[in-house]
Order: sequence, then C-alpha cells, then structure tokens
Amino acid sequence: MDTRAPALLDRLDLLEWRLCQRIGRLNLYRPWLWLLRLASRLGDWPAWVALVLAQPLLQESGGWRHLVQYTLTALVAIAVYRLVKTRLCRERPFITFVGNVRSHEPARDRYSFPSGHTMHAVMFLVLTANHLPWLAPWLVPLVLLIALSRVGLGLHYLSDVVAGALLGLLFAGASLALVG
Repeated sequence: MDTRAPALLDRLDLLEWRLCQRIGRLNLYRPWLWLLRLASRLGDWPAWVALVLAQPLLQESGGWRHLVQYTLTALVAIAVYRLVKTRLCRERPFITFVGNVRSHEPARDRYSFPSGHTMHAVMFLVLTANHLPWLAPWLVPLVLLIALSRVGLGLHYLSDVVAGALLGLLFAGASLALVG
C-alpha cells in the first residue's frame, strides 16, 4: 500500500478536527441531535431500499429496469467502497481525538474514509434526478441532512463526506452512462 495516502489523511485529520468539534457542539440542542440521528438512520438503508423497491410503482415503463439498475449500482458501489475503506484505514474522529470529538451514534466499524452514507445518498439522488426529476427536490434535503449528520454525529470528517459524495457521483454517472 502507498504510504502517502495515510500520511495525507493524517494531515487532513489535524486540519479538520476543530471543525468536527465545532459542528459537534450544535448537538447540545436536542431537536437538532434528534434530526441528525434520524437522518443518519434513514441513510443507513431504509430510505434507499424503499426508493429502489418503489421504482416499479413510480414508473409505468422502465420501473423494473431501474430497480435492477439501482440495485446493481449499489452492490458495485458497496464493494468498491469497502475495498477503499479497508485499505486506507482512516480512524473516525471520535477515535482519533478522544475527548475532543464525541460520537453521538454507534459506528459500524472503525474507519471513516469515505462516507458510505453520503456515497449512497448522492448516488441515489443523481439516479433519481435522471429517472424521476419530480422526486429530486424531495430528496435533496434528506441527502444534505445525511451528509451533515455524518460530521455532526462525530462519525466522519468533512473530507470523508466530500469523498463519499464524489464516489456517489462517479457510480451514478457510470451507471447512467452504461444503462441510461
């Protein structure tokens, strides 16, 4: 493995931990913390599974094809995401900066880069915007809240979220280029 990537991530950690800490302070407001937790849980899988399964109901023609397309795109994205995440091994902010950044939600694993929640949120937003443009304005606030929740809950750095969003764009773009 190239040692430059972990060294770059270590430098980013030092640049971003104060931002994580500041955003985390907003969690003193219980309604805000509740909203972030809800967004995070919806971004786990329920919102996207519902969106995928609803494709045949939302579209008279092509719904089943989109269901398959979204499912296959998500499976490829998960495989690549897990490969990247386990190779780069960037510790989550609450692990690296114990006492300075607090986790407000349990993490599934130890590593944070990239944000899988954000990757899926952006990927499904782009796919949906192309197939069901009327639904996109309803998804944008959810996608933004999911991305913000990852940093706000102390689970990710901002750069994890940006990388996840870029991966989501990449997978959606590739899926649309290949399948339409």
